[in-house]
Amino acid sequence: MLNPKLEDYRIILASGSPRRQQFFNDLELDFELRFREIDEVYPDHLKAAEITDYLAELKGKAFEGALAANEILVTSDTNVWHKNEALGKPKDADGAFEMLRKLSGTTHQVITSVSFKTVEKITTLHDVTEVTFAELSDEMIAFYIEHNKPFDKAGAYGIQDWIGLVGVQSITGSYPNVMGLPTHLVFDFFKNF
Repeated sequence: MLNPKLEDYRIILASGSPRRQQFFNDLELDFELRFREIDEVYPDHLKAAEITDYLAELKGKAFEGALAANEILVTSDTNVWHKNEALGKPKDADGAFEMLRKLSGTTHQVITSVSFKTVEKITTLHDVTEVTFAELSDEMIAFYIEHNKPFDKAGAYGIQDWIGLVGVQSITGSYPNVMGLPTHLVFDFFKNF
């Protein structure tokens, strides 16, 4: 549906996330992948969506001077915000265990920002979804970490994984956003581009 509207543009997805790539396929967008490594470091004073907005834009800055006039670069960042603390990707199994213990029996926010960069401007949008976990036993957490190794996921979990099936009591907001891309915002941006 979007491709005829965007036929004069080349969409570039700068994400190694297989979930984001699948979402772009599911939206039936023609796109290519390009990668640039960056240090995902942000100023300490940033909170909640300020963090993901900053990191999504930072990922785009790595392409400064490398875009053609007809290219639209899409970068994104997802984070878990819980009790005034950002829970990014865990460094190891102990970090993952600690994060999931914090999330057990509580509600947190999953925030994903998407930045659309052209040679002329940057537009950054974000979405917030509330996720409530049931009480997770230490045994459940250890099982999940051992079998799913969620070290590439903010908050140490994927809602589409086993832990989401058995531990998530409710969500308020966009399910794809929790998986790493607010697809409705991406669709609306390209529809109105």
